[in-house]
Amino acid sequence: MSLLIKNGTIVTATDRYVADILCEGEVIRAIGHDLSAPAGAEVIDATGKYVFPGFIDPHTHIYLPFMGTYSKDNYETGTKAALVGGTTTIFDMCCPSRAMEALDGFNTWNRESAGRAACDYSYHMGVTRFDETTEAQLREIVQCGVSSFKIFLAYKGAFGIDDTELYRTLKLAKELGVVVCAHCENETLVAERQKELLAAGLTGPEQHHESRPPRVEAEGVHHLMSFAELTGASTYIVHLSCQEALDEAISARQRGVQVAVETLIQYLLIDKTYAERPGFEGAKYVMSPPLRDARNQAVLWNGLRSGLVQTVATDHAPFDFVGQKPMGKDDFTKIPNGIPALEERVNLLYTYGVKTGKIDLHTFVNVASTQAAKIFGLYPKKGAIALGSDADLVIYDPDWRGTVSAANQTMNVDYSGFEGWKLEGRPSVVTVRGEVAVRDGKFVGTVGRGKFLRRDCRPA
Repeated sequence: MSLLIKNGTIVTATDRYVADILCEGEVIRAIGHDLSAPAGAEVIDATGKYVFPGFIDPHTHIYLPFMGTYSKDNYETGTKAALVGGTTTIFDMCCPSRAMEALDGFNTWNRESAGRAACDYSYHMGVTRFDETTEAQLREIVQCGVSSFKIFLAYKGAFGIDDTELYRTLKLAKELGVVVCAHCENETLVAERQKELLAAGLTGPEQHHESRPPRVEAEGVHHLMSFAELTGASTYIVHLSCQEALDEAISARQRGVQVAVETLIQYLLIDKTYAERPGFEGAKYVMSPPLRDARNQAVLWNGLRSGLVQTVATDHAPFDFVGQKPMGKDDFTKIPNGIPALEERVNLLYTYGVKTGKIDLHTFVNVASTQAAKIFGLYPKKGAIALGSDADLVIYDPDWRGTVSAANQTMNVDYSGFEGWKLEGRPSVVTVRGEVAVRDGKFVGTVGRGKFLRRDCRPA
């Protein structure tokens, strides 16, 4: 299997130049000018187009039992949608409940993904309890190639862990060289505020934000940073949404705490007024942490541009507006949390980030691909255009124009959080290890080609 991409403008996190790329045997074999195609190779003319390394979404929920229901995508529909949007690698959150053993959770996610993924994938292993059986199971899972954990400082009684469990998880992660991804809120503050709001008859989607305002998220970050500082563990804050939380992370980083920060495409572009829309329409935008005041958007864009924020993810969690979100019609605490965004992340970031001058092309590649590969042990196999790197490539057409619509999306969910938004640019060709998976916005690849990516730890 050979593929020659001619005359594209190659853009990475650091470089920009026009060249040809020859892909053979799933990897990049040559980069240069006037390269010749081997016999039988497919040749693609990328004149006038960008060639990016395949994009990486470090935070998805393709399979997710949550709040009495299940997310709508599966590994076939979700990874097809990822590829159509230019994402060639995902990190799915393996999140067993507190009632489930860690190994049982890991095996469940493996069964769900086996033979169904169209793009490559890995997991962050959820640690939702830490008892006498947990440590041995986590060590076994790490040996299987999972070098990141996921913890929740929220969802009391479901996914959330207490401080003893937090300390032990971080200690084990430090020993093993595992990165700990953390959902940072304060579960007690959230639970008490929810009770107060409901008791006052305040039940609508707009109350979700009031139950977990910015200070609650900032307190979660502060709490995690204290534990990380004392254990020496490497941490990664998922879906950071506001200045107050970012300030806590920056303060800890200045003290020497190892912490990377992720934000989401939705926090960069939409604000809490979306969750205040009448007629229960706001339920489409209920997520945790909640959408914030618009003032936070400039803070997050500045963070990306300056390197204070490392990645842009989606926290893709697709729940239908009809049939699932109404579970919380009379009680906002029962609205399944999440928004579908996996398919549109890259195009929205390009259109409203690069095209508006908020970030440049190199930052775009860095925060949507390269940094995730570096933080989670895949670079330069992923996130790079270099000799020997996997031939995950996105030929991007900056002249394409279109509109976001649930009517033509690949994601298996009945709405789009960005319905009607204009787009300037999209992937025209996407490859997974040298095989063309997308042409002109349509999936043409192979279901099951995606493989689980084993990652090595970095022990202390």
